[in-house]
Amino acid sequence: MYTVAQLIGGVWGAGGEGGELVVHDPADGTPVTTVPLATADEVGKAVEAARGVATEWATSDPAERAAALHRAADAVAAVADQLAEATTAEMGKPLADARGGVEAGIGTLRQYAELAPVRGGRTLHGGHHALDFMVPQPRGVVAAITPWNDPVAVSCGLLGAALVTGNVVLYKPSERTPATGWLLAKALDSALPAGVLSLLTGGPEVGAALAAQEVDVVAHVGSTATGRAIAAAAAGTGAKVLLENGGSDPLVVDADVDPVWAAGQAATGAFANAGQICVAVERVYVHRDVAEDFVEALVDRARALRTGPGRDPATELGPLVDRRHRDHVHGQVTAAVAEGARIRTGGTLPEGPGAFYPATVLADCRHDMAVVRDETFGPVVPVVVVDSFSEALRCAADSPYGLAATVLTGSMSHAQRAWRELPVGTVKVNAVFGGAPGGAAHPRRGSGHGFGYGPELLDEFTATKAVHIEAPGGGHW
Repeated sequence: MYTVAQLIGGVWGAGGEGGELVVHDPADGTPVTTVPLATADEVGKAVEAARGVATEWATSDPAERAAALHRAADAVAAVADQLAEATTAEMGKPLADARGGVEAGIGTLRQYAELAPVRGGRTLHGGHHALDFMVPQPRGVVAAITPWNDPVAVSCGLLGAALVTGNVVLYKPSERTPATGWLLAKALDSALPAGVLSLLTGGPEVGAALAAQEVDVVAHVGSTATGRAIAAAAAGTGAKVLLENGGSDPLVVDADVDPVWAAGQAATGAFANAGQICVAVERVYVHRDVAEDFVEALVDRARALRTGPGRDPATELGPLVDRRHRDHVHGQVTAAVAEGARIRTGGTLPEGPGAFYPATVLADCRHDMAVVRDETFGPVVPVVVVDSFSEALRCAADSPYGLAATVLTGSMSHAQRAWRELPVGTVKVNAVFGGAPGGAAHPRRGSGHGFGYGPELLDEFTATKAVHIEAPGGGHW
């Protein structure tokens, strides 16, 4: 059982007067974490305390900040197993996947520790007797509100980039994975000056109170609805907003690909982490020529997955994060069936404890169905059959979201069309996951805005100042 404490102004155990919530293991329903609820007054005090140390941290040597982030990465590595175990206990992810998320977070911290000190401004070509330059400066106080589906990797990205560029951070992890956030904050805090990082815990009301405060940046990864509420609050304070929010990522299967291979890609994209990934495959547009074989192979893949608790090494499909989310997923499947979709496998609520949901394949879907248009965030694949690659691209582009898309094709011209025409931040050709280190996605429309996770994220947490210097009276110094 994890007992979480808050960190405010360098003091562990501060606050928590708003009560307490309990997080339950989604595999069996047993309680795993107790967490204090911050009050609005405590949030205000945390912001005030952060302001008190912001100048000192902002004016510290960039190399010193980078060294501190390297030490923080070492501290996170030392508790990697505990972080992975906490993630699995709180949100159900298979343990190996959880460990992968921790390793990714450590790598991100080290990446930013290396990149930040070598960033600089630029000199401008002004008058002969003047000096003109542009320089990046820390923005100040950053509120980082992070999700539950990959809590360590995402948090390390936002926290690492904000801290190493000289900002102080108020960290609010998801109420579904607070122990994971607490363990991460303890590791980071051990390597940082007191007060540079604070930890505030609780539900949506804590995040809302934080977003309404006079902070300089609000960085949020999570649902589109929450992101829009944060943007509205920040409009009143003037804070910069970074959002990586929901998506309904399409997968296009062209007529010239092996349907069995394509089904393997679809299964990986849709069922990894039980579909609870921002860039999971949420909808498939498959060419009629290969549709039948593709669906049969996808059904076989879905049925072969080993379902169980995340702590079991044999588990391939863990539970959803909780029963409330499972109800949402099942509700979308039920509505799709009522609208004419056909369940090829899955689609039923299992008996017994936990929040398990089977890998589900829906055939005979239409582009206008809610299960296709909206984000499901579960192990559900709605399949829409199309008659041409052009039709597939039109449907893939017709979405309120703009996070990512995948195209499986043997045609270079089709691949070129796809990456040019799809209005999303990331386009992947012939691989649902992957990409070179340092890739920086820029989500669009309902999926948010601002660079994420590449070197450009360092720029998001700094403000550029233009400076013009002349000697007094037009003379010389």
